[in-house]
Amino acid sequence: MEHVVDHYGLAFLFLIVFLESAGVWVPGETALVAAGVLASRGHFSIAAVIGLAALGAILGDNVGYWIGRIYGRKLFLRFHRLEAILPRAERFFRRHGGKAVFFARFIAGLRVTGAWMAGISHMPWWRFLFWNALGGIAWATGVGLVAYYLGRAAADLISEYGLIGGGVVVGLGVLIFLGVHFWRRRMEGKEGLN
Repeated sequence: MEHVVDHYGLAFLFLIVFLESAGVWVPGETALVAAGVLASRGHFSIAAVIGLAALGAILGDNVGYWIGRIYGRKLFLRFHRLEAILPRAERFFRRHGGKAVFFARFIAGLRVTGAWMAGISHMPWWRFLFWNALGGIAWATGVGLVAYYLGRAAADLISEYGLIGGGVVVGLGVLIFLGVHFWRRRMEGKEGLN
């Protein structure tokens, strides 16, 4: 994916994130990670990577929402077993729609279908737009920055120690970080008791 993003540039990143968000099963997050790694090597601006990925996510989700809202019910009603799901989905989106739209952005299968389901469930568009924009910006920023900052380190580790060695080093680093974090919390808890 990194070669494709490097060859076709940020327009490709925008397009693939847009398509994934609209409901097409393509590797949008993988393209964002590849673009973030390339940005860490100086090929792209990380601000442009994040901005175009967020824009593609927001616009693509809106297309998916409207496809679901206009055509989704007709499709669901053709399958009698699915018709029973609609009232439950509508209740769910009335109660948890904002959270669902926001967190769907971070889960691969839901990232592709979440906007459709919000549209099919007739979630109010203005509410969808707010949570969709918030999720798209948070996702693009988080994934883009992780790929940018860890991409170079991961590439260096892999080139030095191989893929398995790099994974072991990263895993040990995470375990050490978590160990120090929990040790500090435990020590703070003991100080609070004294």
